[in-house]
Amino acid sequence: MNLFRKKNVKSMLDMAQGKSKLKRDLTAWDLTLLGIGAIIGTGIFVLTGTGAVKAGPALVISFILAAVACGLAALSYAELASLVPVSGSVYTYSYATLGELIAWIIGWDLVLEYLFAVSSVSVGWSGYFQSLLSGFGINLPEALTAAPGVPGKSGIFNLPAFLIVMIITFLLSRGIRESKKVNNLMVIIKILVVLLFIAVGIGYVKPAHWSPFAPFGFSGIFQAAALVFFAYVGFDAVAAAAEETRNPKKDLPKGLLFSLGICTLLYVIVTLIMTGIVHYQQFNQNMDHPVSLALEVAHQNWAAGIVDLGAIMGMTTVILVMLYGQTRIFFSMSRDGLLPKVFSQVHPRFKTPYSSTWLLGTIAAFIGALLPLDKLAELVNIGTLSAFALVSVGVIVLRYKQPDLPRAFRCPGVPYLPGLAVLACLFLMSQLKWITWVAFLVWLGIGLIVYFLYSRKHSLLNQEK
Repeated sequence: MNLFRKKNVKSMLDMAQGKSKLKRDLTAWDLTLLGIGAIIGTGIFVLTGTGAVKAGPALVISFILAAVACGLAALSYAELASLVPVSGSVYTYSYATLGELIAWIIGWDLVLEYLFAVSSVSVGWSGYFQSLLSGFGINLPEALTAAPGVPGKSGIFNLPAFLIVMIITFLLSRGIRESKKVNNLMVIIKILVVLLFIAVGIGYVKPAHWSPFAPFGFSGIFQAAALVFFAYVGFDAVAAAAEETRNPKKDLPKGLLFSLGICTLLYVIVTLIMTGIVHYQQFNQNMDHPVSLALEVAHQNWAAGIVDLGAIMGMTTVILVMLYGQTRIFFSMSRDGLLPKVFSQVHPRFKTPYSSTWLLGTIAAFIGALLPLDKLAELVNIGTLSAFALVSVGVIVLRYKQPDLPRAFRCPGVPYLPGLAVLACLFLMSQLKWITWVAFLVWLGIGLIVYFLYSRKHSLLNQEK
């Protein structure tokens, strides 16, 4: 039964109240922008085209369905984040509620989500950056523009993808204060870019393009929802910042819910305008830059260029926040003894997990440079959906086992709303391809081998027995 030994919630609260080595410097405003920085990126600038091909104009419903699943899970996140404001996000919450083995599985799961999300977004960033350079007559050598095996390319190393991840790694290693300033600035700029698209594009909408509204029926809507769920991946990185938040019990729930609500509203409006300007069938040939394509069709090339620049900034902030979340998950797992201690070493000057930031950043950079990761969105999604389901289960378990713990935020409708969150996540997972499930189970199998060979023995809870 020691496989399901749990961390003491009260001892975790003691750590959150003053024993942490990390620097508290984030407010509700910073967390909201952190969440928006993670959410608005690949989803709105790339996946809207792919989703439109699957669902047509009904893609707007797909975004709403994915947002509902996220929103239900966010309520559970908010309760646990306000109760246990410690680095590690859902991994930490699972350790306190469901036990060590489940916590390890979900932590390993999050490694998959964050690592490949960083790498895949870096590849998308590289494509937009090269497009921007070509507008100035600058073209990189073909060998340095893509990873080996990319159709239509003869690349051997995606240099822009590699460099952007390494730059972000350097920034994160210097400290959260410096990182948040860059993130906040770029988030504000890309929100303005999205608002520019809305202001310019709304005048060119042709309602006839919305008919038929759902050309592929509910099947297309559900499949698109499972795909565009990737657009919301990253809002849980807000919870990973708990230990660096000034007032986590109040600010974390605000950051989670505000960022999710703002992004959902923007997704819905942009999708309606985009599919109103361009007939959904046209995205078959132009799925890589659907938002700027809509402006090109409207003959607003000046605005399309600005949107391309906004896409670059949008993806930059996604890389920053996802890599940030990855290092904090590793920090927490290492501090608990489940991973080697190198991952929880804090730099004496910068107060960041310095070694793990550079190690993980370098791995993500090479993956993005050497592997064609454009088809990995589903693999990232299945990891995230399983994490959301587990955190919702955790709220139910903890509410009934320890009802008297101080909760600054209480998820309404327990156990019904968290139960709906679990069902919604499982339904979206069922819409993913079978090969995604196979790859996911293989990854979990590797994780279990690591746990039983190393983590179970080195766990701090094992040392305390």
